[in-house]
Amino acid sequence: MFAVYAARIDRDQPLSGLELGERPAPEPRPGWSTVTVKAASLNHHDLWSLRGVGLAEDKLPMILGCDAAGVDEDGNEVVLHSVIGQTGHGVGPREPRSILTERYQGTFAEKVSVPTWNLLPKPKELSFEEAACLPTAWLTAYRMLFTNAGVRPGDSVLVQGAGGGVATAAIVLGKAAGLRVYATSRDEAKRKRALELGAVEALESGARLPERVDAVIETVGAATWSHSVKSLKPGGTLVISGATSGDRPSHAELTRIFFLELKVVGSTMGTKEELEDLLAFCAATGVRPVIDEVLPMDRAREGFEKMASGELFGKIVLTNG
Repeated sequence: MFAVYAARIDRDQPLSGLELGERPAPEPRPGWSTVTVKAASLNHHDLWSLRGVGLAEDKLPMILGCDAAGVDEDGNEVVLHSVIGQTGHGVGPREPRSILTERYQGTFAEKVSVPTWNLLPKPKELSFEEAACLPTAWLTAYRMLFTNAGVRPGDSVLVQGAGGGVATAAIVLGKAAGLRVYATSRDEAKRKRALELGAVEALESGARLPERVDAVIETVGAATWSHSVKSLKPGGTLVISGATSGDRPSHAELTRIFFLELKVVGSTMGTKEELEDLLAFCAATGVRPVIDEVLPMDRAREGFEKMASGELFGKIVLTNG
């Protein structure tokens, strides 16, 4: 079957290890289902995999892709939950959890196999392309906001780095949930889009906010860390799920963190139950993922190049047929 896969690890030039071509179709196995992939979306996780983060050399070649929506063997339209081994379903009871493509072949292919437990019904209100955007970036934003930041309608939130998948999701979900959302970006066009999606104000990176906020959604890392900490109210919460600009800020702001009793919470993906809630939330409210571009699977390299450059707003989706 045709697939998009990591053939080599290159920490400095990750796209040099990306290849498109034929790979073996998944073999049947007890407790697992094979899904015919209709749509799959790109995540920064895929770029990190090509750099060897979370993906060992002995697992190569590895078909990339965490997210997908498609049709299972019984003809059901389904969405994949991308965390494998979270409960032991389909794997050994002692196997640690992993994100798809760290141990198991991914979704950038004609077919993918996952534990049957990891499949959720696709709401009829969502297209395959829309549903394929939800299991990683949108689920991550959902958990960051509503589980780990614990914000309520009327609270204020800063979303750093408008344009990325998680940041875009946080703006849309925050607006729909009645939050006052502030966003930052170095790019004027991305700031304008953030306003269109519901941010009350969009500022240049590092700019002083009109008010200190209850929570910060942080995916950028080192470049925005100091600003994130300084933007919080006393007792506020900084939730971090990524560090695309690096994980070693020059100023950790430790004094401010302890003196103002700030909370720093790490967040990774989300649970199957949270994904179920997110799917229902989108179906009921009309909230839809922001899609930058839809490409056929055989043009995946273009999508990877666009994501690597940062010249996107929302999700890039790959489709079969």
